[in-house]
Parts: sequence; C-alpha cells; structure tokens
Amino acid sequence: MLVLEVNMDLLTLLLCLSLVLWSLRTAIILGRSWTHNKPISGKKLPPGPIPLPIVGSLFKLGDKPNESLAKLAKTYGPLMTVKLGRVTTIVASSATIAKEILQTHDQALAGRTVVDAVRALNHHEASIVWLPASARWRNLRKLCNNQIFTAQKLDASESLRRLKVRQLLAHVRECAQVDRAVDVGQAAFATTLNLLSNTVFSIDLARPDSETAQEIKAVVWGVLKEAGKPNLSDYFPVLRPLDPQGIRRRFRIYLEKLYKVFDEMIDRRLNSRASLPSPPTRNDDLLYALLVHFQENTSDFGRSDIKSLLGDIFVAGTDTSSTTLEWAMAELLHNPDSMAKIQLEIRQNLVEGKPVEEADVASLPYLQAVVKEILRLHPPVPLLIPHRAETEVEICGFFVPKHSQVLINTWAISRDPNIWTNPNSFVPERFLGSSEIDVKGRDFELIPFGAGRRICPGMTLALRMVHLMLASLLQSFNWKLEGGMSSTEMDMADKFGIT
Repeated sequence: MLVLEVNMDLLTLLLCLSLVLWSLRTAIILGRSWTHNKPISGKKLPPGPIPLPIVGSLFKLGDKPNESLAKLAKTYGPLMTVKLGRVTTIVASSATIAKEILQTHDQALAGRTVVDAVRALNHHEASIVWLPASARWRNLRKLCNNQIFTAQKLDASESLRRLKVRQLLAHVRECAQVDRAVDVGQAAFATTLNLLSNTVFSIDLARPDSETAQEIKAVVWGVLKEAGKPNLSDYFPVLRPLDPQGIRRRFRIYLEKLYKVFDEMIDRRLNSRASLPSPPTRNDDLLYALLVHFQENTSDFGRSDIKSLLGDIFVAGTDTSSTTLEWAMAELLHNPDSMAKIQLEIRQNLVEGKPVEEADVASLPYLQAVVKEILRLHPPVPLLIPHRAETEVEICGFFVPKHSQVLINTWAISRDPNIWTNPNSFVPERFLGSSEIDVKGRDFELIPFGAGRRICPGMTLALRMVHLMLASLLQSFNWKLEGGMSSTEMDMADKFGIT
C-alpha cells in the first residue's frame, strides 16, 4: 500500500509538471482566451488571480482550500473568479454575496457540480446531496423529510435520543471508573450512529467503544476525505478514465464497505417479510418507507438507489454531529472559564439530579451561544457542497457563467472581521444579549448548514442532538485533559475534507 501511494503521488506530480510544461509550450500558439476578469463573450467576470495557461490557479489551493481562498479574497474581493484547470469557479466570501447566491438567485444557482469521486458505484444518481434540483431530488428529499426530519417526527423520536445519550453517559462513566481517557469524537460518533441506525433500521449498529464503531467511523471519514480532496479529474475531465490520483478508486472501496452493511440490513428485512404467513405490520422506520417506495416505483428506484440515499444519511448525519461535539469539548477544554460558565448555568437552571431534556435547552442561553460559536469557528462543511450555475446570472455587476462551479466559503464568512470582533477567537459571549444571529439559514453571516433549497435537511436533528449531548456531558462529569496536559498544549489544528 505504501508503494502504491508513493507511486500515485509521483504520477500526480509528473502529470502536473507535464501540464505546466505543455501550457508553457503552447501558450504562444493558443493565446490567452481567458483573461483576468473578462471571458471571450465580453461579459465581465468577477476579478480573480491571473491564471496560468491550462492549469489555471490550481497550485494556489493548497491542502486547506478554504483558507487559501479566504486569503485570495482579501486581494480580489468577496466575489471572485478562480480558474481551476478547465473549470471556471466563482467563490463567494461575504454574507452579502452568499445571500445573493443562496436566496436572490437560489433557483438559478442550485445545481450541483458533481465531483468525480462520487461517480463511483453511480452514487450520485440517487444522492440528495449530489443530484441536481430536479423532480427526482425533490421526491427523495421529501421522503426523507417526512420520515425523519419533520417537527412531528423529531418530537416523536425524542425518547430514542434520550436513550442514546444515557448510553453515552454510561460509557463515559465506565471510562471514569477505570481511569481511562474518553475519546469524545469516537463516543459521539457511536451515539449518533446508533441514533440513525435505529431511525433507519430499528437496531443499534455498534457499541461506543466497539471495533465496529471505529471501522464505520474510519469508512465515513474516508468517504468525506476522498470526496473533498482537490482532484485533477475534476479540473481536467479528460483525465477521468485514468483516475490519476486514485481518489475515485479509494472512494469506491470505502463506499463498498458501507454498502455491505446496508445490503445486510436490506436482506434481513426482506427475508423476515418473506417468511411471514401474512402481510407484515407496518415498521415505522426509514427502511420500511424506502422499500415501499421501491415497490411502487420499480421503474426508476432500485436497491442501489436505496443504498446511495442511506449513504448520504449515515455519512452526513454521523460525521457532522460528532465532529461538532468534539470541537465543542476541545474548545471548552481549551477555554476552561467557558466550560465553568456552562456548568454553572446548568446547575442554576435545572433541578439537581434531573437529567437534561431537550426542552431544557431553551433555558440555557450560554450553552446555545457556545454551540453557535463552535459552528462559527468550525463550520461542518467549510465550502458547502459545490453549487452549479444552471443559467447565466448577474451579481453586483459581474456575470456568473452558465455551468460554472459556485463555492460559498462559509469558513471565510464566519471569520470576516467586518462582521465579527476578534473573529479567530473563541468568544461565545458574542451571541448573548441583543444578538439574534441564528444558524438556520436566515442570517447569512452564519450559515454552517447552508441556506435556500439546498440547506442541510438534517439541520434540526443535528442541533437537537448536539445541544443534548453537550449539556449532558457537562452536567454529569467534570472534565480534564489526559496525562496532566495543560490547555495551552492542545493541538487545535484541523484537517480538510468535504467536512
């Protein structure tokens, strides 16, 4: 495997060098058909860095594109054009421009730029994340919303969330009793994994400290990491058959592992239904609804579509909630005064010995402020999922070309010094008092879940779960770093994938 990875890196390097040499050799012959901010048609594109021939500004992305693009925006402005290979990319880095894209021109810019990785196993063809805003997408999204995400469904499943959080606390208590450190991210992942598996399959998939939970977490992160990597196949479509970096191949391997779990669940359900002497009673979980939909729409909805849809739900649902909780605990351990404030707020507002309930969150404003601050500093999807212009659009006097890729840099917006005081510091107090900024897609200064028709459908569930888990962990335990480490020694660096 090491030899293969080294060879793939070498191939990528050689390919990039070949493209650069080719571009320099042909620049005089081809001329520059795309200039600093004006395409051939004469309509003015947003400003941006002058691209190299052929490769454009690919080398400016680095391993953290959200940060690289934020730096470029300081030079070229909040609406910027970046040429990435053959792909014209429009980047929004301010709340005002994000509102233009996600609200004013939402319909025209709600398409999807499908990255090459997710074409593995045709995953994109039944994915509510990657499908265009079509009738098929609306039907699948409506099916998921009605089955999981409506207020009525969320209220009905509150007891399930309460049970999963109690199991999380039991795991932490067990660790405390034997003086073993708690892997907060792993424990939170297993909790959200079992919450979703009960919602979808009516069973738990893993214990918090089990190998199964660790394996599934590794698969989920692998899916997100590969889909989020800068990929030459996306910037030069002619290279797709070669998959030069092996990204689609690795994505497929991760996805196959996830699909294997789904196949087992589907087979188990179908076999149990087939063995019954009479029609089965209704099982009010998502798998039941999907199988019914499959039977009623056999011409355009098959088993592979079910697995694609479940892949979206499990990957997005487990990673974003568990990662947000992990960041919350990390920031609170890094800022112990803030942790003490939450614990004091809980003691003052809740009956001693009574577990935190979802309804209690409304009386815990500092807890809510901490979650908002976590989502500001560490948005789950820093560039959102790439949008695609279905028609040409004019924004602030500039033209967004049809079929161009559109990125919203939520990471840059949530650290914009024109909006936020001390934007790189953890200051939950900024959301107290008169601040009415929310995270639900109405205030474009803070859109960790996106906005408009492409807003994350699981947002409400994620917020309920994160608040409940965080409050419960802080109510039930006092926390310290392992091995006597001080808060100033913590490594607060992040890694970039889609999340």
